[in-house]
Amino acid sequence: MKSYKNAIQNLTTEGTFQLFTQDATVFEQGKVEGTYKDYIDGHLGPELGHFKSFTFSDYQIDVNVSLPYAYTTENYLYTIVLKADEAKGTKERTIESKGVATSILKKN
Repeated sequence: MKSYKNAIQNLTTEGTFQLFTQDATVFEQGKVEGTYKDYIDGHLGPELGHFKSFTFSDYQIDVNVSLPYAYTTENYLYTIVLKADEAKGTKERTIESKGVATSILKKN
């Protein structure tokens, strides 16, 4: 398993659509989010406006190739700092959690 120790920070979805096919399905926390476009438009995209920062670290990936497919399992830590919202009376807060992902890639 390959491990990456540097944190990555990005508060936009710029450049991410090229990482997914149009018919790719996104799952998060046991829920089908739909296509990547659906996920960005209806879930992650609107949330990004509430984030002060969103960082990933301790990224580990395991890749298994069985042509024409490759399968990955990924583990990482993430930290989200939510902005304070004076109008709603909320303070800035930090969420730290583990994330996992599985990808199935097909060579055309």
